[in-house]
Amino acid sequence: MSAFTQRLRRIHPGVILGVLDVIGLLVAGYLSWVELGNGIPSCGPFHGCETVAMSSYARIGGIPVAVFGVFLSVTLLILAIAWVRSDKPGLLDLHYGISLVGVIFEIYFIAVQVFILRAVCIWCVTYGLSLIARFFVALAIWIRRGRLDALLGRE
Repeated sequence: MSAFTQRLRRIHPGVILGVLDVIGLLVAGYLSWVELGNGIPSCGPFHGCETVAMSSYARIGGIPVAVFGVFLSVTLLILAIAWVRSDKPGLLDLHYGISLVGVIFEIYFIAVQVFILRAVCIWCVTYGLSLIARFFVALAIWIRRGRLDALLGRE
């Protein structure tokens, strides 16, 4: 095993979740900042951000969907940091469960973009991919740490 691989193995898996949470927070933060300023996110060479941002699906109760993404990412980041510092398995359970709920909403938002709006916002997709990555990383860690067995009473 190389020295690099050994160093990677010593990294707490919560750090990986935290990095993904920060990526999601940056994307959701950008979208929130733009949308709260009544702007349209820049898609660069891609198109679709304008259509998605101006649709009725871009807000829930008058609040930009991206703001909910900020709250979700901050919550997940706090859980990841707390888990790294305490190594309490319940914090991993919460991170996994909350990210699962986020993924369910993300599937809905992707379906709205593709099937209803027929436009895709690259920023929204980037946030969604970060959320899906967080979910699968948390799931892998959750299973590897024996949390599934604990849930099923097979500890």
